[in-house]
Amino acid sequence: MKRILTMQDLSCVGQCSLTVALPILSAHGVEACVLPTAVLSNHTMFKSWSYLDLTPEIPNVFEHWKKNGITFDAFLLGYLGKAELMDVAEKCFDEFSAEGAKIIIDPVFGDNGKLYGGFDLEYVAAMKKLLRRADIILPNVTEACFLTDTEYRENYDGNFIITLERELKKITDGNIIITGVEFGGEISEFISGNQRGEIIRHELLPVKKHGTGDIFSSVFTANFLSGKSLRNSCVAAANFVAECIKKTNEGHFYGVQFEKVLKSGIKQ
Repeated sequence: MKRILTMQDLSCVGQCSLTVALPILSAHGVEACVLPTAVLSNHTMFKSWSYLDLTPEIPNVFEHWKKNGITFDAFLLGYLGKAELMDVAEKCFDEFSAEGAKIIIDPVFGDNGKLYGGFDLEYVAAMKKLLRRADIILPNVTEACFLTDTEYRENYDGNFIITLERELKKITDGNIIITGVEFGGEISEFISGNQRGEIIRHELLPVKKHGTGDIFSSVFTANFLSGKSLRNSCVAAANFVAECIKKTNEGHFYGVQFEKVLKSGIKQ
């Protein structure tokens, strides 16, 4: 069984970040360990929230992991929230990687052409530096644009995505998967390749939900660590997300009810 460390925030209420990563990774047969970067009363789609920064506690966590000889077979990074945590992440890679450990990073700082609240270009620059350590990166189109200083477009085609891929290759030697690619009435993932890459197309559902990117990265990572290809891991993750959206009750505004899909069994 692979042991993975996922480093993200924890929302006490709200289906995102660690709240989805932990159960989904575990249900897929991965030993899921966590490094919470902050605790929120609920995620920021609600009207108000509290926020407790856990960064000061992380050195103590690292100290005891060292004493106990703990290492990880893989790392999954999601919503970090602070530029300073990029250095913490690198220290974590350096000190707690098992031999051949894989680093998977979902940048999580923007969507729809804009940065999420609380993020700025300093954070983007720090993330760009961190991505050089990654074996796989999972930016959406907005994040790919910010990372490459490319002007965001609401309407684009495959050539635009190939341009983003080319620019992202200047940042990382890792595998590049651009998620949430929408054109031609479909939603796709673009997997970087030696020539023109590969586009994996899916049905574009007429609804957008909070936290689906976190679900995608969790399912993708679990499948990839089990030995599946990048392509098959993307297909499994996209199918899982689509099923979650379809099973979510109308009016459920703060995420998708992924628990229904876990309960009914995981379709590989």
